[in-house]
Amino acid sequence: MTAAPTPKLAHMGLFTRDIGPMLDFYTGPMGLTITDEGTYGDPPSRIVFMSNDPHEHHQFVLVQPGDAPEAEGEGKFIAQQISFVLGSLEELQALHARITGAGQDIGREITHGNAWSFYFHDVDGNRIECYTHTPWYVPQPHAHNMDLTQPAADVRAQTEAHCRETDGFMMAEEWRAKISAKMAANA
Repeated sequence: MTAAPTPKLAHMGLFTRDIGPMLDFYTGPMGLTITDEGTYGDPPSRIVFMSNDPHEHHQFVLVQPGDAPEAEGEGKFIAQQISFVLGSLEELQALHARITGAGQDIGREITHGNAWSFYFHDVDGNRIECYTHTPWYVPQPHAHNMDLTQPAADVRAQTEAHCRETDGFMMAEEWRAKISAKMAANA
C-alpha cells in the first residue's frame, strides 16, 4: 500500500501596491535574494520571486498588479496564495485525485517548467497551489497547461519537450549553482 501524499507548506505570494519599498525590505533586512522576475497578464502585473534556499526557486513572491488589481472578480488579489510542495509527481497526482475526489474543483493544472502545479480554492475560498519540482528550469513567470490525470511518464516527457523549446532552459542543478553563487554574494 502506498503512503498518502504529505503536502508541506513551501511558499506564499503577496499583493503589493508599491513593489519598490517591499523589495528593499525583503532583499535588505529580510535577506532574500531575487531569483526571477517578470510580467504577466493584461494589464501587465509585475512579479518578483525571492528565496534564501537554492533548492527552492522561490519561498516568497510579490506581485504588483497593473491597472486592475483584483483577480477573477472575486475581490481577492491573485498573488494571495498558500503553496504546498510534494515529494514527487506521483504524490502530486495522488493528492490531485484526493482533492477532486473530495469535490473541490481544480482551477488550473500547469507546469512552470521548474514545477508541476495545480491550483484550487479551499472550502473557505482561499487560493491554494500544490506542486512538485521538475529537474528543469526555465525563466519565470512561465505557465504551460498540462493534464495531471495522464500517466506520470507522459507528463514528464511532455514537460521536458516543452522546457527544452523554451529560451533560457537549463537543468535545475545548473540553475541552483548559479543562484547559490548569487545568494553567497548577497550574504
